[in-house]
Amino acid sequence: MISLRLAIESRDSSPLMRAVLSVLLALVAAGFLGSLAFALAGGEVSATWRALIKGALGSGYSLSEILLKAAPLTLTGLAVALCRHLNLWNIGAEGQFVFGALSACAVGLSMPPGWPAYLGLPLALAAAIAGGAAYSLGPALLKARLGVSEILSTLLLNYVALLFMEHLYFGPWRDPLGMGFPGTAELPQAVWLPALFGSRVHWGLPLALGLSGAVWLLLARTRWGFSARVLGLSPQAAAYAGFSSVSLTVTAMCLSGALAGLAGAGELLGVQHRLQDGLASGLGFTGIIVAFLARQNPLAVPLAALFLGGLLVGADQLQTELRLPGAVIATLQAALLFGFMLGEFLAGKRLRLKISASGNDHAS
Repeated sequence: MISLRLAIESRDSSPLMRAVLSVLLALVAAGFLGSLAFALAGGEVSATWRALIKGALGSGYSLSEILLKAAPLTLTGLAVALCRHLNLWNIGAEGQFVFGALSACAVGLSMPPGWPAYLGLPLALAAAIAGGAAYSLGPALLKARLGVSEILSTLLLNYVALLFMEHLYFGPWRDPLGMGFPGTAELPQAVWLPALFGSRVHWGLPLALGLSGAVWLLLARTRWGFSARVLGLSPQAAAYAGFSSVSLTVTAMCLSGALAGLAGAGELLGVQHRLQDGLASGLGFTGIIVAFLARQNPLAVPLAALFLGGLLVGADQLQTELRLPGAVIATLQAALLFGFMLGEFLAGKRLRLKISASGNDHAS
């Protein structure tokens, strides 16, 4: 009797092959599903792609807007990538982003008039780092001590942060001179991030680039980074070596939250200058895609952030010029993520058709 069955087997593949195949399939999937989404939304496919590219690269202003979005995306991408080296999923970068902004806003609103910038801005940034780290501490302890899934805890806390922020700018922090519009008063200029070259791009961008190098050094050149990578690859080996999984998990999650909190402070202090609706625009969730496109390499995160920033800026052109819904860009982002995951799978696995006859297996 002959029977057929498919088996998934591991294959030997170089890191370069895995990287190339993953990114290539991500782009192919985004192209195919993006074209399908454009057609279903009522747009002419080639014209829509041209508008997207023109919106992202058509002017100096567009390029500066890409750099503006790349700064928070780099930080949220680093937040996700750092945890992935320990095989942890921080899905809560959006909530930590919000709490970082809330903490920086609290400093700005409580600052006395005439407070010097050399004190106000560092204090606001330090508060944002502490706020983001504190908001990730709960999920970290639940994971390290009780084994609670960090995926669920960090994901659900996103919505708590968003609701709390809305409560503040609709309620106790609402600007009494705001003519009924929800939002805080404008923060004093002592806590603003300075702009670069007369554009909207601020000092959050070089700060994010510097932190990319710092995270790489932490993971690749320190004892803590070695311990973290061992824990991510094999918890049993880490325990045998005497590495504390509790300490490593809590530290990594808090560092991740601090990076996301700093991203929130950058948006608040460098762009909007007040707490209001639209501050949390999904940059924390987009950071997940950034981290995956960079293959969790901190040095590649800024490049992935630039690419995703271009998509977001180009999406504005689709909405204003072609009247297409913003959901088509969400489709592109999802296609990038799933295409990347498919590429990772195909680079490391293969399907084999096995033929069984009289108890003997023959692979083809």
